[in-house]
Amino acid sequence: MTDVALIDAGGANLGSVRYALERLGVDARVVRDAAGLQGAQRVILPGVGAAPEAMSRLRAQGLVEPLRELQVPLIGICLGMQLLFEHSEEGDVECLGLLPGIVRHMTPALGIRVPHMGWNQLVPMRDSALLAGLPERASAYFVHGYAAPVTADTVAACDHGGLFTAVVQNGLRCGAQFHPERSADTGARILRNFLEMSFP
Repeated sequence: MTDVALIDAGGANLGSVRYALERLGVDARVVRDAAGLQGAQRVILPGVGAAPEAMSRLRAQGLVEPLRELQVPLIGICLGMQLLFEHSEEGDVECLGLLPGIVRHMTPALGIRVPHMGWNQLVPMRDSALLAGLPERASAYFVHGYAAPVTADTVAACDHGGLFTAVVQNGLRCGAQFHPERSADTGARILRNFLEMSFP
């Protein structure tokens, strides 16, 4: 069975992500320091809240450099995905820098509420095993006020007053802006794909 490390970065969704993994038959280890990453074959970084506080917690846990140097597949969920990028406008904070791009505040407009909350459709941008088995017009559940730009690493985007990255992959680094643990079959499939897919 795959050894999965689930990082406790202070996000309120830790328990629900763990439960979603249990439904897939995976008993993830909760990790709060660098030593906990040893032996992990997959690492999951969930997060709910603000980027500055999450980065401060990762620094206090001694996890920033180990995550930057990680040589096994990593997926960030919601705020966890945003932390994979270079910088966030939220608190003007430096993030992990594993993916190029700056996370920016979403702009409210007529009919466009921020934060972005609820179900929205995924727009595939390129092939990736992360999307294997998903139906056309698959939807996922989002709750966020900041978003990463669409880049060459974007696997799927979402439109809420403009396109933003919903699913991302660059080598071993993956991310989902939505909440897989709250996205029914779509979320379960993305998590299963991450756990089972082959990486370069």
